[in-house]
Amino acid sequence: MSTPTGPYAALQIPDFRLFISTRFCVTLAIQIQAVVVAWQVYEITNDALSLGLIGLAEAVPSISVSLYAGHLADIMNRKKIIVICLATLLLCSLSLLFFTLEPGKFILSYGALPIYAVIFVSGIARGFITPALFSFMPQLVPRELYSNAITWNSTLWETAAIGGPALGGLLYGWLGIQASYAADVLLMLTGLLLAIGVTNKPVPPESEEQGIFEKIKAGLRFVFHHQIILGAISLDLFAVLFGGAVALLPIFAKEILMVGPQGLGLLRAAPSIGALLMAFYITHHPIKKNTGKILLYCVAGFGVCMILFALSTNFLISLFLLMMSGMFDCVSVIIRGTLLQTLTPENMKGRVSAVNHIFIGSSNEIGMFESGVAARLLRVVPSVIFGGCMTLVSVGTIAVLAKSLRRLQRVH
Repeated sequence: MSTPTGPYAALQIPDFRLFISTRFCVTLAIQIQAVVVAWQVYEITNDALSLGLIGLAEAVPSISVSLYAGHLADIMNRKKIIVICLATLLLCSLSLLFFTLEPGKFILSYGALPIYAVIFVSGIARGFITPALFSFMPQLVPRELYSNAITWNSTLWETAAIGGPALGGLLYGWLGIQASYAADVLLMLTGLLLAIGVTNKPVPPESEEQGIFEKIKAGLRFVFHHQIILGAISLDLFAVLFGGAVALLPIFAKEILMVGPQGLGLLRAAPSIGALLMAFYITHHPIKKNTGKILLYCVAGFGVCMILFALSTNFLISLFLLMMSGMFDCVSVIIRGTLLQTLTPENMKGRVSAVNHIFIGSSNEIGMFESGVAARLLRVVPSVIFGGCMTLVSVGTIAVLAKSLRRLQRVH
């Protein structure tokens, strides 16, 4: 059978369609949950630091299991790992819903602590599922369609990331917290059922290293000795660690822009609207040259958007700046994803993805904690300006140190 061609090539493969549909539903559920949890915790505590602690509660377990999770993704059935993790996330969603029902409301007499406990468990599940998803996807499409598949994967993810925050904010604002968590549960269940329908794929041949620790060390060695991959990952690490303002959006929505939970949903969705537009553009007009420089410019653009967002007191201008930040971030995500999939051997994808998750995925949550601490010390607006400036400093440093990345013309 010949390999499909054109901008919609990857979508012609049934297993890939099921895979991205799974990610769509799960991402939609997670985004709804994130909006509702953030608003609920802030209402309980009325403290900026408590919002940062949400990220820390997820990042600590996720980082702790990531390297081992990457090792498992290289030696076990990846679909099985994904299904088990999705079942765990479904139980977490059910727990959050239970806390809002009459029999479970007494649990919240302990304040936000029970919510943090559920987020902690979900962090463990997300730590295991991330390398499994990353390494499972290239088994569903031919190698020549990696870039196309990654772009479509990003497009569907961004679509869900748009709908999730907006839907979460609207459901919370109009129908209440129970309807919001019920939607989270339903979507997570749908994602689990779709994942079960994907065809099992064989476990790749094991790499030659002996023992768990040697295999993990080999994955770390591969990343840290590969200047292009290390440079690309480091760029996103510092951008999301310092540059993001997502954790503080409830404060911007409530106290600076004064737009309530509905406005918070739109603010959370704005970066993904920009990212979706950019992903759709790249699907039809792939990046063919100056890849390294484009990556550097886009991460710098993200930092500038964060600085300007912090200074804005106009809701529409703030939405536009967040949308632009999403456009810049989308380019970085697609380039980094294509680099990792193309340059990493099949039997090492789980471990390399785990390192990437520690750098990028968990740094989102640690970035939330950093934002909460910085907001407590510097106040909200100066903390976001500081983060944007640190992003620009990071781009300049990596541009000087990672010459191979700066000179990169095209991802093959």
